[in-house]
Amino acid sequence: MGEVLLADILTLAPDEPVRLDRDRLSGLYLDLGRTAAEDVICRAVEELAARLGQCESHWRGADWPALGKCARSLVAISDQLGMALLARVAGDLATAATAEDGPAADAVLFRLVRVGDRSLTAVWDLRDLSV
Repeated sequence: MGEVLLADILTLAPDEPVRLDRDRLSGLYLDLGRTAAEDVICRAVEELAARLGQCESHWRGADWPALGKCARSLVAISDQLGMALLARVAGDLATAATAEDGPAADAVLFRLVRVGDRSLTAVWDLRDLSV
């Protein structure tokens, strides 16, 4: 093997677009009315942000059962808001945690954080447009 040059190193810049299920959000507005729907969305977004942080804490402590439980709760909340990609990635994390697969959990958690941040931003942006 020869010398590795800095120019030979590839930097990955993961960029996954997130899409919200507008019909799911619109359904909340139709079912609950504007004020109640916005309240539900705000509480769910706050809960998602908190659970993302809890998943990181459980991951740091290698608390596999708590990580799996937290990830499964993210699936339910994100599904309620029409965040299909976030729900899928959280499900992947729950699977890795259940299997106590550290390397997989590492990779999926970092993906979850990226997708979670983008999903939260997307729902706020969409909310600002009043669905």
